[in-house]
Amino acid sequence: MSRFNLVTEKWIPVRFLDGTREELGISAVLLRAKRIASIEDASPLVVAALHRFLLAVLYRALGGPTDIDQAKSLFKTGFPKEKIETYLGKWYDWFWLFDEKYPFGQNPHVSSDRIEPWTKLTAEYNATTRRVLFDHTDTRAAGERTPAECARWLIATLNFSIAGGSGLYPSPSPNAIMCIPEGDNLQRTLCYCLIPENREIVKSDRPIWERKPKALPLNKPKRSSAGYADLFTWQSRMILLEESESGLVGSMRFIAGEGFENPSANPDPMQAYRADPKRGRMPVQFRTDRGTWRDFDSLLPDEERLAPLTMHNVLDLAGNRAADLPKAVLVLGLRYSPPNANLDFWRMERFVLPLTLAQDRSIRNAIHTLLDWAEVSQHALWSSCRAYARHLLSRGDRDPDKKDIKAFLDQMMPLPMYWSMLESRFHEILEKFSGARSSIQIQKQWLQSIHGALRKSWESHRASVSTADAWAIRAVVMAELPVQRRLNELDREIEELRLDEEVT
Repeated sequence: MSRFNLVTEKWIPVRFLDGTREELGISAVLLRAKRIASIEDASPLVVAALHRFLLAVLYRALGGPTDIDQAKSLFKTGFPKEKIETYLGKWYDWFWLFDEKYPFGQNPHVSSDRIEPWTKLTAEYNATTRRVLFDHTDTRAAGERTPAECARWLIATLNFSIAGGSGLYPSPSPNAIMCIPEGDNLQRTLCYCLIPENREIVKSDRPIWERKPKALPLNKPKRSSAGYADLFTWQSRMILLEESESGLVGSMRFIAGEGFENPSANPDPMQAYRADPKRGRMPVQFRTDRGTWRDFDSLLPDEERLAPLTMHNVLDLAGNRAADLPKAVLVLGLRYSPPNANLDFWRMERFVLPLTLAQDRSIRNAIHTLLDWAEVSQHALWSSCRAYARHLLSRGDRDPDKKDIKAFLDQMMPLPMYWSMLESRFHEILEKFSGARSSIQIQKQWLQSIHGALRKSWESHRASVSTADAWAIRAVVMAELPVQRRLNELDREIEELRLDEEVT
């Protein structure tokens, strides 16, 4: 018997503009999007996946947008109620979470001997092939979870290929940064992300619920996406939830799904890219040793269109009207590490969007310059730290091994301290791009922040070894030249900007 229809059942967690929270079905979310502030869930992966899922519904219900004029019309007038209700009515029977023939987002042909606990749907809980720090869930007796929870996790698993899967991923790179411009309400947020598609692509594009479940094993384990609706509902895992007599889910069938035939030919509109001299266009990824803010400039529109298409669409919709810009940008995703694709972390960060972006298209270059200055000073700090490690380990004339120097350098605190202090300052700097501050004032304030972070991080290290033995004290004295040289350079640069400010 069919049960739990995603069109009408309450399963998508939202926060309204008045601060109240509720779970809604697909229809209610889209028709009330103007009164909803945002989609909110404890899992960043669920938040990102639900946005992509709703976008896929809109692409099919609206038949586009197929050009910027149609996109602007939607942005101005909102989503047409009749089209959404007609589409969801037509495909209503394909949105049953539990159904013998067409269980939503699942495949009823998965073998009954491929049983896994519900925990394999999530990044936050232990799975049979993965352990999560501080989670004590016993996968052999994990209990049961509600259909609403499992529906959200199912969408996230398909989008991010969580757990297993023989290396077949749902997007060009599962480590890639996903960028969602955040509007005053959910309707605007979704409009920012509705990238116009070619009419011919729209005709052939099909999301997962408009296709019958494929026979297993797959005849072709990899293929190319037909369009954004297909991409946003990519079936990276073949799953079948098993409903218990209580109406809950305790287990499921789970195997690998479809992979991409040619990832480079399927760019994701939410991802930022960089130009690699050897491999061409590559997605900007989350890294374990680097904060996302240090790549913030890659999220801003550029002439080469390497930035997320969602951000380019923002400018197309807003024009030169700062009031129509999103107030913030959500950066979401996860990080897998090779060679076994172990899940390192998942993340969601919110950045203020420079208000002058609508009038000044050179903002990306300006912010890149600020970040580049921070990298230059970091290199001076790294040089001093490396020199300290080398002098300390040498203990005279001994030539320490490079691996020993690197290991010692990795556990030193100045570099993490430097970046930690600058991160909060960077968020403050973004708010200065409002038109009230000149570029010279912003540059001067940022260089002062770099100077302070560099000086304090090195002084903290120097203080930590002040009571150590003579070798350590000697090493820190011999190592600090790069830092002192860079501090002097920063002093001169700050003074030059101060004089320029007085002139202007």
